[in-house]
Amino acid sequence: MGYNRSVSLFTILTLALISMYAQEALRPKDVRNLANQGSSALPRLQELLRNPDLEIRIEAVKAITDVGTPGSLALLIQASADNDPEVQIRATDGLVNFYFPGYVTTGLGASLKRAGTSIKGKFSDTNDQVIDPFVQVRLDVIQALGILVRGGASMESRANAARALGILRGTAAVPDLLEAVRSKGKDSDVIYESLIALQKIRDQSAAPGVAFLLRDLDQKVQLAAIETVGLLQNKTSVPDLLKVLENARNNKVKRAALSALAMLADEKSRAVYTRYLNNKDDGLRAAAAEGFARLKNPADLPMLEAAFKGENKMSPRLSLAFAQVMLGKNEASEFSPFQLLINTLNSVAWRGVAYAFLVELARDPALLPPLYHAVEIGTKDEKVYLARVLARSGDKDAVPYLDKLSHDGDGQVAEEGLRALRTLKARL
Repeated sequence: MGYNRSVSLFTILTLALISMYAQEALRPKDVRNLANQGSSALPRLQELLRNPDLEIRIEAVKAITDVGTPGSLALLIQASADNDPEVQIRATDGLVNFYFPGYVTTGLGASLKRAGTSIKGKFSDTNDQVIDPFVQVRLDVIQALGILVRGGASMESRANAARALGILRGTAAVPDLLEAVRSKGKDSDVIYESLIALQKIRDQSAAPGVAFLLRDLDQKVQLAAIETVGLLQNKTSVPDLLKVLENARNNKVKRAALSALAMLADEKSRAVYTRYLNNKDDGLRAAAAEGFARLKNPADLPMLEAAFKGENKMSPRLSLAFAQVMLGKNEASEFSPFQLLINTLNSVAWRGVAYAFLVELARDPALLPPLYHAVEIGTKDEKVYLARVLARSGDKDAVPYLDKLSHDGDGQVAEEGLRALRTLKARL
């Protein structure tokens, strides 16, 4: 018996030494090569997520992301609970990359640099990425990112998780994002990214939870908060926005406040819209016109027509065109306001503005027939952006038009038509 116990103890010690030496011999390059084995490498990569060597764990997360199969998700969720911020960031980017292919090349992880125990990275300036509405994200992915945004190992990993939740439309994590904006550390990046995520998710119940930031001392946060309460239709914020507008020290804040008031379309704001409709600042004139648009009072149409005729700056001109269509001037003739918005889809500089207005206009069923006609005779850019408009605001009558686009001779138009068709059907 004593002999057998000695043999067993010897065997255990030998195996432990072999395992220890194997870990020491393992190089990051070896881990990277595992990704070439595809999903069959996932069990081994899962083991490496527990490796004491940080560099090995980082490479394991990269390899799991590269494998990119559904089986990778559980491992990336596991990695998101690592105690190192870089592992958390790379796991987060990997989760997003599964649903938004190519994200790892532009996400925060792509710019990370480590100096000792600290890491530095830079978010890309583009913060408009979001998955298509027909893409379904697993609940456990959203829950893992929600945990991170509340309590990640660093402010960078928390801000990165917030950005990820916006891209993935993580509605289930709205309470986590609201907790993040109230965080004790009051990190501006975490708050800002959480606000942008809430804008993308568009859960209107979240709006009251961010109103306290309308006077934040960090202008970047303040501007994001102002835009958020407008987009989320928080009408109780109108009095506060009016105060912000009156007390603003620069036109950036004024424009944001007036734009938010325009989104909320309250008759109490009419006097403010009137005051700024002829302001020397282009952005303020544009915001005032949008306010009148959403009040939808036909009696305002002559005033807006006159302002449109005298306006030569593109931003307020597009806003005045939008306002006229909203108030009933909806013919799509050659020089009409409606046609101006459609034509502007060909302008790289201004198509984003025209597209947003058309999405809103297309919610009125009476305005859909002119858009259907434009889809059939339009330029390539008009077809692409009108497909997106119909995907977001069209009804069942839009299906045959999008189906036709999905078979267009231009590959980009056909791809956009198919995506729009899938989005519309998912929404309907």
